[in-house]
Amino acid sequence: MPEETIFSKIIRQEIPTELLYQDELVTAFRDISPRAPTHILIVPNMLIPTINDIKSEHELTLGRMVVIAKKLAAQEGISEDGYRLIFNCNQHGGQEVFHIHMHLLGGKPLGPMLSV
Repeated sequence: MPEETIFSKIIRQEIPTELLYQDELVTAFRDISPRAPTHILIVPNMLIPTINDIKSEHELTLGRMVVIAKKLAAQEGISEDGYRLIFNCNQHGGQEVFHIHMHLLGGKPLGPMLSV
């Protein structure tokens, strides 16, 4: 299990990033490779490698991630038209950084959930 990720360094502000939100549980910042006009990552401050590693004691943190996504969507002006929240898990799910994170995407029609 990794002990350190690029997100850990962003949370500690060791990598220069404009933080959109940070509290004792979660941190939010813009994705460096945006897939939509609004593409924000919301990450727990504690390292949880994958969705499969979530435990019941993480419920407050996961709930906070969703609440902050709603708040940021409103601030970005995308809440009325709509947005998408995505978690990826492991290789087939498209997870690239093994520190769970939620993508907040919006600002344009996002199309189907999967392209086949």
